[in-house]
Amino acid sequence: MSFSLAIVGRPNVGKSTLFNRLVGKRLALVDDQPGVTRDLREGAARLADLRFTVIDTAGLEDVTDDSLQGRMRRLTERAVDMADVCLFMIDARTGITPTDLVFADILRKRATHVILAANKAEGAAADAGVIEAYSLGLGEPIRLSAEHGEGLNDLYTHLMPLADAFFEKARDDAPEVDVDVSDEDEDEDAVRVPTKSKPLQVAVVGRPNAGKSTLINQIVKEDRLLTGPEAGITRDAISLMTDWAGPDGVPVPMRIFDTAGMRKKAKIQEKLEKLSVSDGLRAVKFAEVVVVLLDAEIPFEQQDLRIADLAEREGRAVVIAVNKWDVEEDRQNKLKELKESFERLLPQLRGAPLITVSAKTGRGLDRLHQAIMRAYEMWNRRVTTAQLNRWLAGMMEAHPPPAPQGKRIKMKYMTQAKTRPPGFVVMCSHPDKVPDSYSRYLVNGLRVDFDMPGTPIRLWMRGQSDANPFKGRKKAPPSKLRKHTANNKRRD
Repeated sequence: MSFSLAIVGRPNVGKSTLFNRLVGKRLALVDDQPGVTRDLREGAARLADLRFTVIDTAGLEDVTDDSLQGRMRRLTERAVDMADVCLFMIDARTGITPTDLVFADILRKRATHVILAANKAEGAAADAGVIEAYSLGLGEPIRLSAEHGEGLNDLYTHLMPLADAFFEKARDDAPEVDVDVSDEDEDEDAVRVPTKSKPLQVAVVGRPNAGKSTLINQIVKEDRLLTGPEAGITRDAISLMTDWAGPDGVPVPMRIFDTAGMRKKAKIQEKLEKLSVSDGLRAVKFAEVVVVLLDAEIPFEQQDLRIADLAEREGRAVVIAVNKWDVEEDRQNKLKELKESFERLLPQLRGAPLITVSAKTGRGLDRLHQAIMRAYEMWNRRVTTAQLNRWLAGMMEAHPPPAPQGKRIKMKYMTQAKTRPPGFVVMCSHPDKVPDSYSRYLVNGLRVDFDMPGTPIRLWMRGQSDANPFKGRKKAPPSKLRKHTANNKRRD
């Protein structure tokens, strides 16, 4: 999905009808009475060749108290803040109301991209309302009929340039991953030095109330992010640019993503929290290094393990940081317990750095900086083919490959195919017969012998045929063979 579109407006202007048409299903309830939609509803939308996320919202009421309508309004305003584009719908038959004027003013202040749509615009009865919509100061209104599917071509025309801009931004922000290694440059230093135009991208993830926003405020040395004792303050993934200097004093350009706390899926009830978590997962995909922040009081809960495993499966460099270390009393024993739990519960990240920090006081940030840069360096690690083949011979001598069903597996050679994360290919006979346990043995050996602890490593077994190259070709008839032999004898 390239961008998100939130449909907002007064109750009963046809938001859910348009939502259903864009997703191609009757997901949202539709009725003539106002106020049917109360929660946010998200769907995968299609409009010609555009693919995007569409959000149906509750009708905007001019209420700011803690009543149901007030809470619905706050939820919709949050959706406006989170969405890339807002489609503001009015009822062309009713015309502009005072409530429309209030919310047009809100959208001008809060939304980056606003598209104005006059719905129920079929027929001459809607002409006056469409003309009146110009007075909102949001540009030319699109004449829509969500019920009959009219005006979607005009909506496409408005969305297309925005979609291109979001696609370009996503492409520029996306990190280079699975970079091919060629034979010519395998001896060169492959680590890309972060620059202002291509900063090092770091995502801070974890459960709610682990202290992610407080930690980032300490790093950037500003109260840029809202913090507090309540869990779940951060809703959408926010990126901040900073030059973070480590113990050596050299500033490193970084883009740091603050993400919403990720709870267990079963506990997520609010539609907004579902959007927040999906936004956090997208931040993990856009990161090069993922910092999994744990709470020292309750570390390594099931959700922490899932988050760390997600980062490893996405192939990102991982750093484990334990926060709130300033309130820990028995630090030595606690650290020993943490390391034991880490080795036992996250074997796929064995050797990844485990750093203790205090987001409140700023202690441990230098160690965290060093761990991030070290993890980034290992994520870019390259090993020459000659080194790998000498290493593979030693590994096979120490522990030969098994012979499943009596078929001996011959491992001929090994080479590195990719970096970010490191990926290796072993050419062998019967690649489908190599057990997972032997692949793990090789991966763990790579970590230890080539100093890549904690880095996601990809290992592929590829077959190399020893078959006769002439096998399968048609044999010449015996008469032709005799004739050919006789001709050779005459020449002699």
